[in-house]
Amino acid sequence: MQKKIPEIIFENENFIALNKPAGMLSIPDRIQSEPSLKDMLKEKYGDIFTVHRLDKGTSGIIVFAKNADTHKQLSQIFESRDVEKIYLGLVHGNMLPATGSIAEPIAEHPAKNGKMMIHAKGKPSLTDYEVLQSFRLFSWVKFQIHTGRTHQIRVHMQHLGNPIVCDDTYGNAEPVYLSKIKRKYNLSKKEESETPILSRLALHSSVLKFMIDGTAFSFEAPVPKDLRALLQQLNKN
Repeated sequence: MQKKIPEIIFENENFIALNKPAGMLSIPDRIQSEPSLKDMLKEKYGDIFTVHRLDKGTSGIIVFAKNADTHKQLSQIFESRDVEKIYLGLVHGNMLPATGSIAEPIAEHPAKNGKMMIHAKGKPSLTDYEVLQSFRLFSWVKFQIHTGRTHQIRVHMQHLGNPIVCDDTYGNAEPVYLSKIKRKYNLSKKEESETPILSRLALHSSVLKFMIDGTAFSFEAPVPKDLRALLQQLNKN
């Protein structure tokens, strides 16, 4: 069954902003393994142009251009850093200090296809972070990225020793179970095995702001249900 087109946050004749669900490719992968968001938009609109992308596991705001002129303009805006990008994510452990910046350059891994790494000869990369809530095992963090490197937040968090929860490339892919959070957890008689609260990358593209043709745009995607449910459990226990 084909997935539905995600919720449209904003649309005009030049571009479209959507709230991408976790688990969906932004653009086709090398082997066309499954329909991507871009494929679905092409079916609906014909021409569609990639401005930026989100990792498959990441949910939230993504923008596509509807014509070549807007694509050129938006690409320049994103490349020149004239865009505000805010992400929310759950990381392992407690972060000290609770606010900071990571300015480690990022390069492609020479041996592992599709993986990135910190390297002196990599591209300049800057991530600001602020811990919004600390829990026993995790921290809920706001990130602002000033550069748009592939896997930037994930690589920088791995570097700090606080990888994003459920990150199968830069951390621990193990899902989050209630039994890990709740000290006195008992499996109900109906359940043969425990269902995870979260099994996808705990990262969400929350806010996107930019100016084009003299008009300022600001988009926000609410925290999705799965991450909200996990935060609710963390606040209880």
